[in-house]
Amino acid sequence: MNKNRLEAFSDGVLAIIITIMVLEIKVPHGHQWADLEKLIPVFLSYILSFIYIGIYWNNHHHMMHTVKHVSGGILWANLHLLFWLSLIPFVTGWMGENHFEKQPTALYGIVLLMAAIAYFILQKQIIKVQGKDAILAKALGTDIKGKISPALYVIGIAFSWYLPWVSGVFYIIVALMWLIPDARIERILAASEH
Repeated sequence: MNKNRLEAFSDGVLAIIITIMVLEIKVPHGHQWADLEKLIPVFLSYILSFIYIGIYWNNHHHMMHTVKHVSGGILWANLHLLFWLSLIPFVTGWMGENHFEKQPTALYGIVLLMAAIAYFILQKQIIKVQGKDAILAKALGTDIKGKISPALYVIGIAFSWYLPWVSGVFYIIVALMWLIPDARIERILAASEH
């Protein structure tokens, strides 16, 4: 199967997720700057989630450049990833509206962890179909960032029950690790073209 429909569908879902998140930010009643202060936690959670969705979109885009064709397993693994990402607007809103309290911050981390696991499964499905000598398999190598990220999410989730702000620090660290698109894929793609 051609990968174009998978990419187009994924792009559409991610665009809708971002749209839903911004629509969840309610316009305050009032015209003073002080009226906006109540929205600071909501806006901060939105910024973090927007960055996460951007990271997934960017890295998904790079990863799909390594794919020649897709299988049913890849389609289902991609849907699995989109399922967890589609929950981000809900947990973003809950966490922001409740000023980063314990349970919302923990659930936010759980959704991020599950999205990371789903992304890993998608990578494995692509490698299974493309083969161990495929571009993605070569680019991932030992995949240190991919192994560290879930561990940091688990630590963040654990901290959410005691110091929710520390959880936020861990979630931000993971985002910063992935902010720049995965250069490994770009290097392997460039080398394979020569």
